[in-house]
Amino acid sequence: MKVAIASGKGGVGKTTVAANLAYIASRYSSAPVCLLDCDVEEPNCHIFVKPILDQKLPVYVNCPSYDPSLCTQCGQCADICQFQAIVYVGKNILVFPDLCHGCGGCWRGCPEKAITKGQRTVGDIERGWADGFAFVQGKLNIGEPSAVPVIRTVKSYADDNSFVIVDCPPGCSCPTIEAVRDCDFVILVCEPTPFGVHDLHLIVELLRLLEVPFGVVINRDGIGDSCAHDYCAREAIPIIASVPDDRIAAEACSRGELIVKSVPSVQKPMVEIYFSVASSLVGSESRP
Repeated sequence: MKVAIASGKGGVGKTTVAANLAYIASRYSSAPVCLLDCDVEEPNCHIFVKPILDQKLPVYVNCPSYDPSLCTQCGQCADICQFQAIVYVGKNILVFPDLCHGCGGCWRGCPEKAITKGQRTVGDIERGWADGFAFVQGKLNIGEPSAVPVIRTVKSYADDNSFVIVDCPPGCSCPTIEAVRDCDFVILVCEPTPFGVHDLHLIVELLRLLEVPFGVVINRDGIGDSCAHDYCAREAIPIIASVPDDRIAAEACSRGELIVKSVPSVQKPMVEIYFSVASSLVGSESRP
């Protein structure tokens, strides 16, 4: 069972929900729990769950490796490449590995084998254990144009027999699509403000296109108005839980603490999120 935590934009409490849900799930789930931090451009779940990391692995992508001594400057490799990663200028072949999408057309189509399959590193994966659950996070190297290969690698470490929680990148672009792809359910975190509802609307449209079931958690309920509740009612979107706006919870987050440990008033909605999702997906988890 794989549950993604997403949001239309950053800063609405997505990571807070993901980290605290992992802690709650590890206490109540009959299956092992695994938290995947797929917000690879700025992973920060580790700040709250404080894992012990014991493994670090590079993430590679394929790219062309060019040997000019074998090249006859026929230009077929440049003709094949649709991403301008290989350019034929005058009588020179110029290779731009950062633009390569790894399709393999150039090294498969080179008649002289002057282009072969190479690799380059685009990020790292770190694995370990937190407070009762497995933890995996990805880190994209600065300057890399695509987070998708790192997110895909992070998700490859998920155990199919575990209750897997995926902390997604913010927004509705390719990294988010890769993170929610193949998930059984998506929890959308939203603040009850007009801006929050605007961004919620965008990712709702995305998930409807992807045909992934979802529900909404309203975070910091009480800071705005009823627009989020009204939108969900109008669109027939289930509200899984509302987490009240709480100064003590905000202070605990700023100290890097799990709020379910330090703020009793938010424990109930967090437990409600877990049982609402788990019960709807497997129907076998019993409430305490």
